[in-house]
Amino acid sequence: MTTEKKPSPALAIPALLAQLPLFSALAPEQIAHIAASAREKRLAKSEILFHKGDPAHGFYVVATGQIKLALPSAQGNEKVLEIIGPQQSFGEAVMFMDRPFPVFAEALLDTQLVYIGKEAIFQLIDSDPAFSRRMLAGLSMRLHSLIADVETYTLRSSAQRLIGYLLQHAPHDDEHANQVVVKLPASKHVLASRLNLTPETFSRILHDLSDSRLIEVDGRNITIPDLRLLRNHDL
Repeated sequence: MTTEKKPSPALAIPALLAQLPLFSALAPEQIAHIAASAREKRLAKSEILFHKGDPAHGFYVVATGQIKLALPSAQGNEKVLEIIGPQQSFGEAVMFMDRPFPVFAEALLDTQLVYIGKEAIFQLIDSDPAFSRRMLAGLSMRLHSLIADVETYTLRSSAQRLIGYLLQHAPHDDEHANQVVVKLPASKHVLASRLNLTPETFSRILHDLSDSRLIEVDGRNITIPDLRLLRNHDL
C-alpha cells in the first residue's frame, strides 16, 4: 500500500514545484501556499498508486523514480500510455473532468511523489488568470503529444517508431556530438508496449539495427555511433 505523510525536510517541495513549467512564474508565497497543502507519497518498485476507476481528487508530481501509466486488459496484458519521470506531473486533466482515472499507475522504480489536491489549484485559477492560461497551455501540450502518438502508431513503420524513440531520448547537451548513448528508461517489455510493438518485434528491430551497425546494445544502454545515419535510416 502507498504511504502518505506530511512533507519531510528531506523533500524540498517548494523547490520542486518551482521547477515545474506550470508553477515557474508563481510568486514565492503562492508556491508556499500550494506546498503547504501538498502531501508526499512513497511507493516501492511495482507498487500500484491507483487503479483504473479510482476517484481523482488531485494530481501528482514525480520527485524521484518513475511511474507507468497503462490500460489493463481482460487478457491480462496492458497498453503502456506514458512513462513519467522526475519533475513531470500527471493526472491534471482527469482532476478537472471530475471523473475517475481512466488508467492505472504503477511505480517502475522506488518512487517519491508529491500529491497536490484540486482545492489549492482551483484557488489559484480563481485568483490568477495567468496561472489559468499556463494550465491550459500544459493540457494543450499533453493533447498535442497524444495526437502525435496516434500519428506515429498509424503512419510509421515499427522500425521508424523505435528509431524515433531513440532519437527523441538522445542527449542534446552537445548539438555537435555525433556519437551518443541512450539509456532506456524502462524494460524492453514496457517500452515495446509504449511503442505499440510486441516484445519480440522490439527485440528483432534492435537486433537488425545492431547488425547494420547503426546501434550498439549493452543492456539498457544503446550507443548510437552516428546520429546522422540513424536519422536517415528507413525514411
